Amino acid sequence: MKKLINWFEIPVSDLARAKAFYEATFDVQLTLSEMEGMQMAIFPYAEPATGGALLACPQGRPGDHGVVIYLHGGDDLSIPLARAEAAGGKVLMPPMALSPEIGSIAMFADSEGNRIGLHAPAR
Repeated sequence: MKKLINWFEIPVSDLARAKAFYEATFDVQLTLSEMEGMQMAIFPYAEPATGGALLACPQGRPGDHGVVIYLHGGDDLSIPLARAEAAGGKVLMPPMALSPEIGSIAMFADSEGNRIGLHAPAR
């Protein structure tokens, strides 16, 4: 097994709002797509990196008690945390060092109410 996570989906109730939030927080452009009636905004990635998308569909409901994913936040997690707050999110946990081998983590609530983790790998 080369990687454990192959794809991730973050449920959203308002795709345009969530797309704007994530583009502002991570300074990226998401690509809109539709598959079998599901609206998606796909995060940029290149193989072998893990891909993922925001997903707007009746089966997906955002919330603060669901799955937590940890997205790469760069070397300084305070930067995406500040962007998330400026885009309408809320910091749930400031950067916290785990260990020299693992690095640091932080957590925020996105525009839809999902808990999203950030990870800064050890250098």
